[in-house]
Amino acid sequence: MTAPEAARRLAARIERHRLTTPARLLVDAHRPLGPLIADVGAAIGPWLSMGAGPPGDDLRAVVDEPDGLDRLVEAMDAARDGTPDAIPG
Repeated sequence: MTAPEAARRLAARIERHRLTTPARLLVDAHRPLGPLIADVGAAIGPWLSMGAGPPGDDLRAVVDEPDGLDRLVEAMDAARDGTPDAIPG
């Protein structure tokens, strides 16, 4: 699983639940903590996968990449605009 694919799936799920604006605020607020979030994701990843299933796997794939949060923001913007294929891979 790659971060761009995971970002697209997460963005689609977020848009489906109409949570794009709160998710965007949350991601933007936590961007400076990206490396720390990646470390925490590596530590709790197995439990996240068990508890959240495929969305948990997608979240872990996104935070494990250095530019994962940026990709998620791009994917959320594209999903909101209705152009999920416009996200660079």
